[in-house]
Amino acid sequence: MLIDSHHHLWKYSADQYGWINDDMPALRHDFWADELSQIAGQHSVDGFVTVQARQSLAETESLLTLSETQSLIKGVVGWIDFASDDAAEQLERFATHPRLKGLRHVVQDEPDDQFILGDRFNRGIRLLAGQDLVYDILIYARQLAPAIQFARAHPEIPMILDHIAKPTIRNGAFDPQWANEIRQLAALPNTACKFSGVATEVAADSWDVELIRPYWDVVLESFTPSRLMFGSDWPVCLLKTDYGRWLNAVTNLAGDLSPAEQNEFFAETAKRLYHLE
Repeated sequence: MLIDSHHHLWKYSADQYGWINDDMPALRHDFWADELSQIAGQHSVDGFVTVQARQSLAETESLLTLSETQSLIKGVVGWIDFASDDAAEQLERFATHPRLKGLRHVVQDEPDDQFILGDRFNRGIRLLAGQDLVYDILIYARQLAPAIQFARAHPEIPMILDHIAKPTIRNGAFDPQWANEIRQLAALPNTACKFSGVATEVAADSWDVELIRPYWDVVLESFTPSRLMFGSDWPVCLLKTDYGRWLNAVTNLAGDLSPAEQNEFFAETAKRLYHLE
């Protein structure tokens, strides 16, 4: 079985998706139900976790509505404004939907790297306690230190790190601080990690399996297959790779795992942590 724990869907609009800039023509298209079915058929994907791509209550609602008719979408990670005075009402609006499995905020784009420790934001995050919902941590590597404090402050809330915290990947320039902080985060039992979005963080125009292997080794050792899961970050991954090449690369990296461990990484961990049917 193959569960893709991280991908996106959108009907492209320049106004709504301002982060898709002129250097990203591959993303300036619709990626919706038909495109998702095509990807699943080509690569034998059994199910997807669909993750928000813009900070909008309307998008959260539209993804949940789409999931009601698309059996490939096993879960949705949406967005609410955790720092808002009406965060509780926003959460109540979506929390009972059977396909809502988690929420996230685009912390990587916040100008203050300490944003994730802010009082108003954390007041909203505490609303997730007891909700059987995951919080997805979307950060850059430079924001790992405050993210560790954040995860430690909410031990009752399961958290999943997106894209291994987006380290900048260069030949001959492995980041030991990233590796050390990944190990610190993984030491917290309420955390897990997605091996997704990695090729996109390669600084050069090209990449290969051996370039990203050291990053795989760190997160595999730190989280183990019971807290590490496959994700494609499609279609954002198209900036550096197609779906098949990324899947093949990760399959290569996971080749030394036992069949049971591969099953955890490629399916069971995502199913368990996101409470997928």
